Amino acid sequence: MAQDPHANVFTIGIGGAAGDGIREAGNNLALLLTKLGYEVYLSFTYPSLIKGGHNYARISFSSEKIWCDHGALDLLIAINEETVKLHEKELHPNAVLIAEKFDKDDIITFGGNAIALPLAQTAADNGAPNIAKTSVALGAFSYLLDIPLDHIKEILGKVFAEKGLEANIKLGEIGYGFMEKLNFRHWKKLDPGPGGKELLEGNMAFGKGLVRAGLEYYVAYPMTPSSSILHYLAKEQKNLGIRVIQPENEIAVINMALGMAYAGKRVALGTAGGGFALMQEATSFSGIAELPVAIAVSQRQAPATGAPTASAQTDLRFIIHSGHGEFPKLVMAPGDPEESFKCGTDALNLAWKYQLPVIVILDKQLSENSMTAAVPQDKQIERGKIDESPNAGYGRYKFTDDGVSPMAFPGKPEAIVKITSYEHDENGYTVDEPEKIGAMAEKRFKKGEALEREFGNFETVKVYGDANAENAIVFWGSTKGMVLEAAKYIEKPLKLVQIVWMEPFDSKKVAEVLGGAKNIIDVECNHNAQVASLIREKTGINIEKKILRYDARTFDPLELAEKINSLI
Repeated sequence: MAQDPHANVFTIGIGGAAGDGIREAGNNLALLLTKLGYEVYLSFTYPSLIKGGHNYARISFSSEKIWCDHGALDLLIAINEETVKLHEKELHPNAVLIAEKFDKDDIITFGGNAIALPLAQTAADNGAPNIAKTSVALGAFSYLLDIPLDHIKEILGKVFAEKGLEANIKLGEIGYGFMEKLNFRHWKKLDPGPGGKELLEGNMAFGKGLVRAGLEYYVAYPMTPSSSILHYLAKEQKNLGIRVIQPENEIAVINMALGMAYAGKRVALGTAGGGFALMQEATSFSGIAELPVAIAVSQRQAPATGAPTASAQTDLRFIIHSGHGEFPKLVMAPGDPEESFKCGTDALNLAWKYQLPVIVILDKQLSENSMTAAVPQDKQIERGKIDESPNAGYGRYKFTDDGVSPMAFPGKPEAIVKITSYEHDENGYTVDEPEKIGAMAEKRFKKGEALEREFGNFETVKVYGDANAENAIVFWGSTKGMVLEAAKYIEKPLKLVQIVWMEPFDSKKVAEVLGGAKNIIDVECNHNAQVASLIREKTGINIEKKILRYDARTFDPLELAEKINSLI
């Protein structure tokens, strides 16, 4: 039975000008709700400007798992007048508006569910910076949610104590008092769930996953939306025991990373589609030199500069076929922060196990948005084949049954460790004879065959919903959240199929899970239905029904549910 979309989900919007602390306010509110035990999803949008523009955070929360934010707002917190004009159409009929009061009169109400509060003036009167005015609204929201004041002060203490912003706790208490004075209790009470999770951004989760697999070096040049991997790891590098380096450009990034891998260091790098385009020659170098490297590529609306602060799923084919020439690689596409964490761990471990590039495809929606998640804290390190005592006869590219040669690293007194971008023999010396060239190519592709034998050890394809349903939805990457949330509002049985491993492609598994479906619908955020074309290429299954979005925005789950219903 389909759910009532407003029965157990609340969605809040917070908007203001750049510099108003909207990102921080949204994050603080999401942290508050997480600590209270709710399931939370937080998104943030901003323009591609160096300074200025409208910033907007959205938080959807529920007592049960929530996979993405909802379009209709239950509450809009407007830090400036522009926010009301831009987002009032998103308010559903019973929504509440808390707006900045732009004069110094007493608190007034205007309209049934609209309240003006002196946010900026309150911050100024209490000696706090203007950016702290959002904490007044945070306290007002807490009253609306019917959270006891003592509980709010305790939680706010935990949220702000880490940041040394005790004044914000007082401002939250004042905001709570404003609403208490008005006796404005509009919302029904929404009980929290069991809690125990953390609020985790996709990029941070990926970084944590790398560290779990023994990351030693992270190299990157800032490029939205991959930059927060760099920011997180750089900020925490001393605590994590790693080194983070920002070279002068993306070409330097990947070549420096390959040099680190040659020296025996577990290294990863991150970029966006445009940055990865600059790395193609070096990506091929990693393939022929058999250097292990984990690469995160976070997609944004393209081509060229495109809409750099908006999300898209347009780089799948480019990444699968990245690097000139033929060589084995692994390409994975997580759909939520927990999967981003796992892919970070798997990417570094499998890169070292098979000595090849492993690429994890993210996107702005996944990279920069956050949701409640639970990830393990233990280490999980796969060292691969290491020759600890190589002798004078050591060959870096020794032929083996699985194509994986034992690695040794420079500095061993008896061995010469030679790598090269030329076709080569077992010792790394250039060759031109056809039989030697063919033999080394076959050696490398044995690693691809070994990777395919890993299919049974990993969730290359995930199935949700009713595995026997005749109606199937196919998706990948961050559209996972929108599809799983939309499925709550569809009455007919659905089989929901997520493709996680893109290269090598688990054709047998995909054909098996889609084989019983009579009605298959592809959902993607690109124009050319790239995963549908990949499925057709690898399995012969032609998906005719498609729901595609390519305007640099993502699906609202209720609108998506309507479109799915119309096709089934």
